[in-house]
Amino acid sequence: MEGVKGGNGFGSLAMVVLVLMCAEMVMVPGVSATRWIVGANMGWTTNVNYTVWAQDKHFYNGDWLFFVYDRNQMNVLEVNKTDYEACNSDHPLHNWTTGAGRDVVPLNVTRNYYIISGKGFCYGGMKLAVHVENLPPPPTTSPINEKSSSPSLTSRGKFVLPMVFAIGAVWDAFLRFW
Repeated sequence: MEGVKGGNGFGSLAMVVLVLMCAEMVMVPGVSATRWIVGANMGWTTNVNYTVWAQDKHFYNGDWLFFVYDRNQMNVLEVNKTDYEACNSDHPLHNWTTGAGRDVVPLNVTRNYYIISGKGFCYGGMKLAVHVENLPPPPTTSPINEKSSSPSLTSRGKFVLPMVFAIGAVWDAFLRFW
């Protein structure tokens, strides 16, 4: 019992911090960005219809477009809509080419992005237009049915697990200081 009373409280502080971190992870829904490999297993190359590739996808603010291509021949240029339609690479808004053949375009603004490959490859189909939108709001929880005798499992999980951790931390602190 002597060793328990003589503790400096560091273990209790660490336990409280751990409990708070666990409670935050349980209660905050996870949101993650998507890294889209443009063209999937074909990559950024000619004779791929990138309009068809992109048509069933939703691009959200915070996602990335990942381009994999032959670095000695092709590039990744962001252009305006007019230059996209004309395959004009003379005045790009941004040259995303790093020279490695593995380039990332961050989709960090809600708008339309127009990407082409210059050097004539745009005419072979190397062009991509995507519309970036904000993440949809999280689904709303349905109100608890007043006729029900107990809350639903999902609403219980938001409170029970953090409470268990909190009670454990209080009990641990009680044992260490008493």
